[in-house]
Amino acid sequence: MDFAPTEAQRDLSELTRGILADEPGDAIWAALTKAGVLAAALPESLGGNGFGILEQCTVAQELGRVAAAAPYVDSIMLGAAGIARFGTTAQQATWAAPAANGDLLLTTALSAEPVTARRADNGWRLSGTRTGVPFAAEADAVLVPTDNGVFLVTPTDSGVTISPQELVDQAPAGQLELDEAVLGEDHALDAAAAEWLAVTAAIGLSATQLGVTERALEMTAEYARTRVQFDRPIGTFQAVAQRLADAYIDVEAIRLSLWQAAWRASEDLPCAAEAETAKFWAADGGHRVAHTAVHVHGGMGIDTDHPLHRYFLAAKRNEFHLGHATDHLRALGDILAAEPA
Repeated sequence: MDFAPTEAQRDLSELTRGILADEPGDAIWAALTKAGVLAAALPESLGGNGFGILEQCTVAQELGRVAAAAPYVDSIMLGAAGIARFGTTAQQATWAAPAANGDLLLTTALSAEPVTARRADNGWRLSGTRTGVPFAAEADAVLVPTDNGVFLVTPTDSGVTISPQELVDQAPAGQLELDEAVLGEDHALDAAAAEWLAVTAAIGLSATQLGVTERALEMTAEYARTRVQFDRPIGTFQAVAQRLADAYIDVEAIRLSLWQAAWRASEDLPCAAEAETAKFWAADGGHRVAHTAVHVHGGMGIDTDHPLHRYFLAAKRNEFHLGHATDHLRALGDILAAEPA
């Protein structure tokens, strides 16, 4: 594979970074929409640029670099792009295109709690609970994988309750409760959407974590060069230098495993093992980088007036959302064990 970014990736990275540098946090989503960054993820038939997962990961990485709690992965990479790929023409017009134009918000409920779906009365009945759903209380629709396919659930559907929750970095989230929720056939996506959502979520979250850890390491390296103790920059002390070197290796492991998984996904190649590998490094390596950044900064690292604390919290949110690193290793082991010798 070729790790060099495409021209579209470079252009999107430059455009997105410029927007994020100029706009305050509450204006980011509107600015990205106006610049066409969100719509770029849709195929040309839906008014987009046809940019795929590689370009989408570039945007997610840039959002991670500013620790933005923006719903790009859930609403665009998974929601709009997923419906564009697996939805009907009507679903694409109703949900994908408006989401990419900033007219509505989509999210995904991918936590491990079981949700069942059964046929009834020319439609479906869904039951179960999903917690920690990003932007659930603000979303116009939630993509919910079940034991019988993926469904679009709206807050107004019968039997649906959404309760606001708050994530570790105060980003909005919610608990989705489905009590025999009544859904019509027009709420069901193609059955192949479930596996695609799981892989794309792993890749999108890993891209976000790459941006978070990359920038946190840059800030920490700069602090170690300028913070003087005992008449020497603390970066010259062996223990500090070793921590920074280990963090650099972790960031590069996140980067390489992410782009390997994203490239294979972009080529429609099997990438379940690569996605689990990326999730492992994003969760495990991200944990170490976040803690290294705080430790090297000392008291400054936990001062809420210092920007670093936002990166620590963002890295922890991504780590929790990705899931336990040990679970990723077990899943990877199952995938490798199932391959023919």
